[in-house]
Amino acid sequence: MRILQRTIDALKSIGISPVPLPTDAAGHASELARVAVADGADLVLVLGGDGTINEVVNGMVHSRVPLGVLPGGTANVLCNELGLGNGLERAVARLGRCVERRISMAVCCGDQTPGRYFMMMGGVGLDASIVVKVNPRWKAKTGKLAYWAAGFGEFFRSVSQFQVRIDGKEWQCGFVLASRVRNYGGDLEIASGASLLSDDFEVVLFKGSNPLRYAAYMLAVVPRRVQAMPGVRTLRARRLEFTGDAHLQFDGEYGGRVPATFDMVPDALTLLMPPEYR
Repeated sequence: MRILQRTIDALKSIGISPVPLPTDAAGHASELARVAVADGADLVLVLGGDGTINEVVNGMVHSRVPLGVLPGGTANVLCNELGLGNGLERAVARLGRCVERRISMAVCCGDQTPGRYFMMMGGVGLDASIVVKVNPRWKAKTGKLAYWAAGFGEFFRSVSQFQVRIDGKEWQCGFVLASRVRNYGGDLEIASGASLLSDDFEVVLFKGSNPLRYAAYMLAVVPRRVQAMPGVRTLRARRLEFTGDAHLQFDGEYGGRVPATFDMVPDALTLLMPPEYR
């Protein structure tokens, strides 16, 4: 409640008088956003992590109501990507000078995920397997450390393989990242050429089943050299098809299993963005 009151006070300082709508269960944010749009809201603001933002955009897709985001939750990938930062008051001040931009979104279609939208990234294989193993209570207490703890165990077992098909070509991989943001996990970078203003994904394919190979990949992420590693391939695409047996994650939240497809949906959402974002 203290954070909520700080947020309300900060927003009032830039001329916004919000009506707070707290969430109380998984999926609730989607319904709140859907109702807000239907009731004629002028603006929807999200104070929460990337998972909460993902729920909200699933309730707002194809509407013309602007969406603004404020830092909360575990990693704040979107706030970092936009340059809003992790400090609440600073983010509110920067939000006040943001402009409305129409952006594309992505949608996943599969047996377990019929029509699930995501704004930032979809991961298939290794990173989604790690998301499955994250302990929710540990995540609430330790934040990103819970992901590193879950991932540590994965580097002692063979990485499962699946197939991805892009523009008529097929690859066998252990991890595929289809991203629209450079930021990964809040402070890392994998898809260095991605942008929310693009109408496609930057796709990074990771090949191999040896866990030590993936440990080397992750070490190369820190100095932003992973795309130059042997076994890593980078592509641009608007559609990806996945077959085999692998987990999915969207914007850091678990999304089911393949088979599935990722497709771009143009002109899908109005997002408040700093004017200097490119």
